[in-house]
Amino acid sequence: MLIETDILVIGAGPAGSSAAKHAALNGADVLMIEKKSEIGAPKRCAEGVSKDGLIELGVEPSSRWITSEIGGVRLVSPNGTDVWLTEDTVKLPEMGYVVERKVFDKHMAMDAARAGADIMIKTLAKGLERKGDHVIVKAERMGEEFEIKAKIVIGADGPESRVGRWGGLKTAVKPKDMESGAQFEMVGVELENDSALEFYFGDVAPGGYAWVFPKGKDIANVGLAVISTLTEKSAYEHLLEFVKNCPTTKNATAVELNIGGDPVGGILKKIATDNIMVVGDAGGMVNPLTGGGIISGMQGGRIAGQVAAAAVKDDDLSEKRLAEYGKRCEEEIGDSFNKYMKARSYLESLSNEELDSIAEVFRETEFEKISTTELIKVLVKVSPKALLKLGKLF
Repeated sequence: MLIETDILVIGAGPAGSSAAKHAALNGADVLMIEKKSEIGAPKRCAEGVSKDGLIELGVEPSSRWITSEIGGVRLVSPNGTDVWLTEDTVKLPEMGYVVERKVFDKHMAMDAARAGADIMIKTLAKGLERKGDHVIVKAERMGEEFEIKAKIVIGADGPESRVGRWGGLKTAVKPKDMESGAQFEMVGVELENDSALEFYFGDVAPGGYAWVFPKGKDIANVGLAVISTLTEKSAYEHLLEFVKNCPTTKNATAVELNIGGDPVGGILKKIATDNIMVVGDAGGMVNPLTGGGIISGMQGGRIAGQVAAAAVKDDDLSEKRLAEYGKRCEEEIGDSFNKYMKARSYLESLSNEELDSIAEVFRETEFEKISTTELIKVLVKVSPKALLKLGKLF
């Protein structure tokens, strides 16, 4: 059996669905395939999204996938010094939500379908080859092997994308730029504020941080991410220690475990070649500082869909034509990522004692608003090391 389409999207996460949606909205014939039988499961992140990001993408919030509204943050240093940035202490901007990815991802896929994209689940891409000006993808669905002929293939298949490698792109991530993450969804979490995101820094998660993201009165995603080159323990071992020792989680019970990698080295140098593009985690579209990738992945997906559809209309599927995608991503996403890369490097250089000292200063600081940029600006004021490394960024 041979299926023909203009654009084939491989992977139905938020980035893939965004690419499929915008390619279809711009007139292309689109097919999106997903290897799992359920889009969105298992989840692979802490499930936080910003309101501004959703608004910019034209996504209407829905009670179907919102589990809690974010009303502040709590920052905790290694010695337990905590800084609360909530409605009681600072004027809050529109922050965001903790979502249920198993519903959110399906919601985004449904948006793609409504825009005109076809979707095939339980469909595994097994390889691809170029034939003339097209790509032939070998696939398998429910034991049946078949081929898909496409003008452009968009890989949305996660870190170190196989689709990208098949197409000749270098998608391997250096160990120092790959976070290893482990997360429990837990019940019985003793939250002081069930609308505040909690972040824990220092040796609890070398190269990253631990988090508690509320999803209800006593329910939360509890996880952490580490850089494997900075620790001899696995992320899972660090997580077990954190849960046991953290007052918020020591009496909680895990009902789900998720483990995975998170590329934090920034957007790949090359994300498009002849007939092939990569989006989302596959293209390194993950905030290097926070590890968040839902909104940025969807932004990249939107650009990929628009550029791919235009290339099909122009009947120009070359690397030169698709290079517009990389240029736009660098302009719209990459600039902030470059700043956050430097901020991440600075935070990795801090000792537990320095983190504790900064937390003490933060406690006495009046913030105008809560944002990554605002927090870094304060760091520059209070830390000589920050002034040296970050003073010219913001």
